[in-house]
Amino acid sequence: MKDLICDEFQTVVGELLIRHHSILDILSKLSESTARLNRAVTKAVTDCGCISIEAEKLHIPDHIDSFDQLRAYLDNHIRGNVCPSCEEVIISEMGKMLFYCAALCNTLDINLYDVFLQEYKKSSALGVFNLT
Repeated sequence: MKDLICDEFQTVVGELLIRHHSILDILSKLSESTARLNRAVTKAVTDCGCISIEAEKLHIPDHIDSFDQLRAYLDNHIRGNVCPSCEEVIISEMGKMLFYCAALCNTLDINLYDVFLQEYKKSSALGVFNLT
């Protein structure tokens, strides 16, 4: 079922994408949408203030024996929660990014679901060895 939703999304993107049909347009729109997503998260910090970022070097003790122990020392540096208004904007920008990712898949004749599936299988099989 999930592959059908992904395939339908990719089909709809293919039907809607007329103005930015060139690979160069798609690549630049994908970059732009990524930048807009970054900007939306930044504005949640700088304009709204619903979240803040407190970043510093992670201090990991030498006695860590496993990745499970390591998780206790990891920090995403975000404080607070994204408010509904900022979440709406962030989700919208993520959607546009996915739209142009699907458009890129269409242009290169790649199935978007296959990309998800391949990445899922690689992540599942390699686990922590898939650190990127």
